[in-house]
Amino acid sequence: MSGIQIDLATPEDDASIRAILRQEPMPGQISLSYQREPSFFSSCAVTGDDCSVLVARSENSREIVALATRSTRRVFLNGHPQRLGYLSQLRIASRYRGQWLLSRGFAKLKELHHTDPLPAYLVSIVAGNPQATGVLVHRRRPSFPIFHPVAEFRTLALRPRHANPKLPVGISIHPATPSQLEEIAQFLSKHGPNRQFFPQTTAESLSKLAQYGLTPQDILVARRAGEIAGILALWDQSAYKQTILHSYSGWLSKLRPLVNLAGPLLALPTLPAPGQMLKSASAAFLCIAQDDPQIFHSLLRSQLTGAHSRGLGSLLLGLDLRDPLLPQALRYRPVVYSSRIYLAEYPAEPQNGVHAQLDGRPIHLEIATL
Repeated sequence: MSGIQIDLATPEDDASIRAILRQEPMPGQISLSYQREPSFFSSCAVTGDDCSVLVARSENSREIVALATRSTRRVFLNGHPQRLGYLSQLRIASRYRGQWLLSRGFAKLKELHHTDPLPAYLVSIVAGNPQATGVLVHRRRPSFPIFHPVAEFRTLALRPRHANPKLPVGISIHPATPSQLEEIAQFLSKHGPNRQFFPQTTAESLSKLAQYGLTPQDILVARRAGEIAGILALWDQSAYKQTILHSYSGWLSKLRPLVNLAGPLLALPTLPAPGQMLKSASAAFLCIAQDDPQIFHSLLRSQLTGAHSRGLGSLLLGLDLRDPLLPQALRYRPVVYSSRIYLAEYPAEPQNGVHAQLDGRPIHLEIATL
């Protein structure tokens, strides 16, 4: 490992970073590669604030052989504002796995942590990736933070459909306008904290998302008696983030044509051929007052119709396994991707870390920011 240098990436590394993202897909029953074309650095702002990109590079060829990012987020923890970290984009070129590269990378991460201490870092590990859980969780080295599991998470791929949802009596749904962003931010700040890690939002922060593909018109607002009762946005990030289907395993590899044939009848999302991009968008900022199922279904059906009109193959919705809205969402017969959410911590007393303070409410993660 003497020929490997670990440091912070610069914009000059953009092309090499994008190359390793293309070449190193995430394992699982459906293996995906999460790409960032045409610019990796332009997409970093979506993952959080103060984004630092760690890279390991060959000192001879300057080729990047490993990657990880650290960013910060302002979220609600037990209903109160809290600044947390987020670790993502961990990739190691296959020929360098099993060496001491990961330990050196986490040692560098710990230096960043000491410069800007945070109580914990959110981490998502997809199911079907025992190598990651083995190295990070079960056989962690002393330089690693301690990974505490805090939630089982489900990402649902729902099939868009052309329909005119019949709204319950007294409920209206309309796209937001720029002048409504302050009212929307106040609603999110009031009801969002019912979920752990719901993002802190302001009218200004919502407005800034337009440069990343989420305009006010993409936000649907449900009202009852003139008051906001629910929010759900459709966030298409294909201009700078792409998900490429690398391969299928198990029964999906053999039965994919049959699943696609039955898809329109069973409302299942289309499973594209390996090598194709998933034409999808994320359901974002889901927030329903009192978790009202009528409001939820009305908003979701409306956004599924919107996704259909845009020619999307799926709408992705992320929910905690404990979320009361999950059984409602499963009625749409989605394809389900499983992952586990961790809090990675460097506490002096592990038993008193952030993970031990969680009060049991389900978590919220914006999958568009993962």
